[in-house]
Amino acid sequence: MARHVDLNMLTALDALLTECSVTRAAERLQISQPAMSSALARLRRHFGDDLLVRVGQSYQLTPLAARLAAPTADVVAAADQVLSAQPDFDPTLSRRTFTVIMSDYALSVLGAAVAALIDERAPHVRMHVQPTTRQNVDQAADELRDVDLLVLPHGIVTGLPHRNLYQDEWACLIDASTDTALTGEDLARRSWVLTYHDGTAITTAARELRTHGIDLDARLVVDSYTVLPALIAGTSRVALVQRQLGAGMEATARVRMVDCPFPTAPIVEAMWWHPGHENDPAHQWLRQCFLDAAIQVQQ
Repeated sequence: MARHVDLNMLTALDALLTECSVTRAAERLQISQPAMSSALARLRRHFGDDLLVRVGQSYQLTPLAARLAAPTADVVAAADQVLSAQPDFDPTLSRRTFTVIMSDYALSVLGAAVAALIDERAPHVRMHVQPTTRQNVDQAADELRDVDLLVLPHGIVTGLPHRNLYQDEWACLIDASTDTALTGEDLARRSWVLTYHDGTAITTAARELRTHGIDLDARLVVDSYTVLPALIAGTSRVALVQRQLGAGMEATARVRMVDCPFPTAPIVEAMWWHPGHENDPAHQWLRQCFLDAAIQVQQ
């Protein structure tokens, strides 16, 4: 049966199962909606199954389609790696664009050093940095099929190849006019600005607070670390911030860092990638750039 389905149809199947929408699948593959509808019709005939069924205003996967989703994505990713494989990687000639997911914190710490190394070693290579979101963290294994690296601290994703980049530690960020040390009672009483928090938290900051029994009064939640000074200065609010980022905030904003009134676990920032990229010479080169940049920023 499989010989009647070519690679283009597998790619269409992957897009349909991922997007659960003919329109979005067509946009993903940059083809017309009628062409994608035709592909869906062929796939339905092949499998003898609707694959996508309308429920209200949206589509859902049939049980068969749900079982096909993961293996189809793996096959398409493997085929893409085979077809894009090169005998070697010459950074001085390559025009490849690497895509990296990282928070504004990691970008602030590593971004300039990585960009400088890429400029120096590969004058035509580009790097596209995408922001960290709940979706691309929760679905890290799937996201990394199309993304080269995900830069995140330990404790959020597991089961993927990774290398540690650098360590940091948490501090409390408060208004600069506050001249006393914070106590646990202070933290429980103050209003918190939390980062990347939706109840379960993709950041380890909220976990640190919960570990020490601090009842979170999260009046403000932001998907950014670098905006914290604007939300803290001139107020009684408090936030957890990484010391390497907070040092720059102290120099340019009306905020200051103070020690947390409880011991905190170290932040171990790492880069994570899909197993299929493990032996890709270009990917190995990119990882080395990040490792070298991490050494520079720690000196």
